[in-house]
Amino acid sequence: MQTFSSQDQAQWIELGGGTRRKIRSYNGEIMLVEVNFDDGAVGSDHSHPHAQISYVLSGEFTYHIEGKAHTMKVGDSIVVDGGKIHGCTCVKAGTLLDVFTPMREDFVK
Repeated sequence: MQTFSSQDQAQWIELGGGTRRKIRSYNGEIMLVEVNFDDGAVGSDHSHPHAQISYVLSGEFTYHIEGKAHTMKVGDSIVVDGGKIHGCTCVKAGTLLDVFTPMREDFVK
């Protein structure tokens, strides 16, 4: 459990392919993750049992859920139900804030 996260403490975790994430605050019920993308970086299609909300903090993305594309710009958000296949392509370098419920235990192992 990490109930407080300062900007100075959180470290980027390199994921490869022009993407990186910072684990922010979380408990067993919910988790906030900052994900940064370079131009053209791809968040490959995947699914997980966790419900997710993605919010565009900066940049521009094409988000795919179950084969349907959504163009997302600063201030836009989207809900992904658990089990749905989803991914994104970064059109303009930027950052997403992802909220997961329950928290992603696989991210902190």
